[in-house]
Amino acid sequence: MAYITSSVEYALHCLMFLVNNEQKALSSRDLAELQGISPSFLAKIFPKLEKAGIVVAQEGIRGGYLLARSPEEISFLDVVQAIEGEKPLFDCQNIREKCMVFDNNPPPWATDGVCAIHAVMQQAEKAMRSALASHTLSDIAERFSRKAPQTFFSDVNGWINHRMQERTTKMRKAKSS
Repeated sequence: MAYITSSVEYALHCLMFLVNNEQKALSSRDLAELQGISPSFLAKIFPKLEKAGIVVAQEGIRGGYLLARSPEEISFLDVVQAIEGEKPLFDCQNIREKCMVFDNNPPPWATDGVCAIHAVMQQAEKAMRSALASHTLSDIAERFSRKAPQTFFSDVNGWINHRMQERTTKMRKAKSS
């Protein structure tokens, strides 16, 4: 059975830091360190988001990633499909065709149409995809902003500004050497 992996969770958390960040590009390393997750693991996720048109990469000293579209236009389903592809939630094995009573020759009544079990799973998948499509990064960012204290956002901006200053200082030192 296919499922949604932790890569989707990591991607969504990172994308939340790109919402309302005053158009400051953040590297995957910065986003990983900000959240205490593996930079190498996250570095594998962002190219998928870029390929799907969810983020855009900027090169240079202040390089990193920005949202490619407004947060209102990026659904959770977009992110899931960018990371996981469009694999099905349920992988039907057509067990009904293998019943030993049929001696490898199942009658049409046993195999016609969609298997009742598969039909329920398809219904569940459709509901899940619909729910994911109905939530955007903007929706969740708004919900989060109501919950988190304003000092959290100030602290995050301070951390980001400090990282960018460190990067600029390192580049200047490297050029002057």
